[in-house]
Amino acid sequence: MKPVDIALAVLVAVVWGLGFIASRLALDELSPALMNGVRFAIASIPCLFLRRPNVSWLVLIGISLPLFTLQFLAQSYAIVHSVPVGLMSVIVQSQALFTVAFAVIAFREIPTRAQVIGIGIATIGLLMICGTVGYDFSVGAFAILMTCPVMFAVGNLMLRKARDVPMFDLFSWLFLISALPLLALVPFTDGVQPAWQSLRNLSLTGIASVVFMGALTTSLAYRLWGGLLRDYTAAQVVPFALLVPFVGSLSSSVVFGERFGPLRLAGMITVVLGIAIMLFYGRARTLPRVA
Repeated sequence: MKPVDIALAVLVAVVWGLGFIASRLALDELSPALMNGVRFAIASIPCLFLRRPNVSWLVLIGISLPLFTLQFLAQSYAIVHSVPVGLMSVIVQSQALFTVAFAVIAFREIPTRAQVIGIGIATIGLLMICGTVGYDFSVGAFAILMTCPVMFAVGNLMLRKARDVPMFDLFSWLFLISALPLLALVPFTDGVQPAWQSLRNLSLTGIASVVFMGALTTSLAYRLWGGLLRDYTAAQVVPFALLVPFVGSLSSSVVFGERFGPLRLAGMITVVLGIAIMLFYGRARTLPRVA
């Protein structure tokens, strides 16, 4: 990879890691549905100047619903229920093992030996983290959090149905489709008047956090990431995503003073190690179809 593209990949990972911090700050003032609805509305502004990509509405909804609407709504509810954002940044990246597992079912892709080892190691790390649940956040909050990598993985696989279309155009429309159901949910979860009051009373920190998520972590970062995946192989680009949990964990410890006990910290490191093995070694093989 060219040095400038390596710098862009690192920049995207850093922006995504800081996005967890911005999300926590925004949720101090806005509800999960309202915050994410506004976030994706900001990110979808380019749709005013872009035609819908040559992808059916059904496919667009099938990608957007799990990848953005459900995943980020679950993230926000987990944060509201006291899940540490540093831990969340690690759990979300475990989508890699769910993506490989679901690909076996959906596309008959057989993982390599290294990927199986990576899945096993990451699973051990998740079990170690499970052993810390109940001390500072509830089992229910952890269950909600675990839907994030599952939805992420489903969205990853659904993206395969939208190949050969401009990445920026595609994601702009996906953001719009994500914003609509979230904003439609606000009157039922918040009420129209309280939601409007929340927006009117947003502090500068809240405004900066929402704009940062909408314009940078969502719109710009996904555009840059899509461009890198267009110009290089996934094996060259995707490993940079391993920087996200480190940035998220470090920044959360600095901003919020989050500390992780020995078992949870060991579990987080083990998950990242397992994901690293999965990303750095080989691709899955596809079984021939049987008549």
